[in-house]
Amino acid sequence: MAWVLKMDEVIESGLVHDFDASLSGIGQELGAGAYSMSDVLALPIFKQEDSSLPLDGETKHPPFQYVMCAATSPAVKLHDETLTYLNQGQSYEIRMLDNRKMGDMPEITGKLVKSIIRVVFHDRRLQYTEHQQLEGWKWNRPGDRLLDLDIPMSVGIIDTRTNPSQLNAVEFLWDPAKRTSAFIQVHCISTEFTPRKHGGEKGVPFRIQVDTFKQNENGEYTDHLHSASCQIKVFKPKGADRKQKTDREKMEKRTAHEKEKYQPSYDTTILTECSPWPDTPTAYVNSSPSTAPAFTSPQQGTCSIPDSNSSSPNHQGDGVSQASSEQLQPSATIQETQQWLLKNRFSSYTRLFSNFSGADLLKLTKEDLVQICGAADGIRLYNSLKSRSVRPRLTIYVCQEQPSSSPLQGQQPAGGGSDSGSGTPYVYHAIYLEEMVASEVARKLALVFNIPFHQINQVYRQGPTGIHILVSDQMVQNFQDESCFLFFTVKAENSDGIHIVLK
Repeated sequence: MAWVLKMDEVIESGLVHDFDASLSGIGQELGAGAYSMSDVLALPIFKQEDSSLPLDGETKHPPFQYVMCAATSPAVKLHDETLTYLNQGQSYEIRMLDNRKMGDMPEITGKLVKSIIRVVFHDRRLQYTEHQQLEGWKWNRPGDRLLDLDIPMSVGIIDTRTNPSQLNAVEFLWDPAKRTSAFIQVHCISTEFTPRKHGGEKGVPFRIQVDTFKQNENGEYTDHLHSASCQIKVFKPKGADRKQKTDREKMEKRTAHEKEKYQPSYDTTILTECSPWPDTPTAYVNSSPSTAPAFTSPQQGTCSIPDSNSSSPNHQGDGVSQASSEQLQPSATIQETQQWLLKNRFSSYTRLFSNFSGADLLKLTKEDLVQICGAADGIRLYNSLKSRSVRPRLTIYVCQEQPSSSPLQGQQPAGGGSDSGSGTPYVYHAIYLEEMVASEVARKLALVFNIPFHQINQVYRQGPTGIHILVSDQMVQNFQDESCFLFFTVKAENSDGIHIVLK
């Protein structure tokens, strides 16, 4: 028994000795010197990541900086974008600063650059419907602009321009080597684009964005240099001051620990770099102001037929004939397609479809056009391409009797006959009325029968016993659809005009 115990002690002591020996190497290796990560960082994967990191000398340096002289809100959290409150219609200075280092962009040294300042929506949902939103604002505020330049207060800006179709943008040239300040006025307020809700409204934020361009080899300012923007909210006059004071008072009531989570308020707002606005025009100015096609009025195109919806007395087009004559053909060239867009009031999309022929445009589906142009203009463009004319509210058929010397009181044959009495059949013309008014009847009669509209004094309808009844709006509204009329003209007694008598 004693021998067995002794053998167990020998085996145990040997195992312990072997285990200690096996650990001795590890201890010596770890304790031999300070551990270094240099060998690990030398692995290929870390070398690849290292090479992608910018060096100190390669830090991106923006060529320009734009500073708006308006204080930022103190109620913005640390990692959020700054927010600046503006008063509606008040002039705010934006300083245009040359931020280039020595030797940067020598191609613009001594030359002018172009900047476009815009007020746009911050909310992406509203950005998608921007055109409809701005059209609605324009309808409610006719003659007003969303953004204006206060030219008397501005310094160093040259050749300022505003496009009547872009109420939210102003453009100008400036010299980076000289002091330049553009004073802007924002006329839209944030609550104008907010659906009314019970319990008050919360206005939508806007953005002020500045895009700057240099000249290309053709002298057009299309080469993008720099873009920056900031977030704003616009209040009625003095409203921004009250909101700034309210935010400041709220922050003063917070504890020191809570204040650490918020940004301090700065006296000025620095616009931060961003992507260029996608709607920048392809051409703006050259040495001559006449080289600005973006500012050409659509009415200056080669359109000889006015809009069929025009209420002008000098209107010379018929709704149906115009639709057929202005239909876009698949064989239309790019230039003809551009003219068609101008004639049909799609001038804001001429640049977007600048490379489209008639066939290209006609291939687009309704869904394509809605996605490209927005719901309102997309549907309108689709209907125009498919020549979907509006169904007239009233259709009448009219035939002119053979000229006669009958006085106004003279009796004429009833209008239901098929012959004129000389063997010539009566030929009727269809007149389509979009407006149920007497002036529309006179205008369409003048158009169809080549009668000068300004010479028509009155339109009468021959009644029982040959009496002549003045055609009024109420009478037109009571015409039966597809009624037939004969008419003749007589000279007015006291003027050079004529009277038209319907039978």
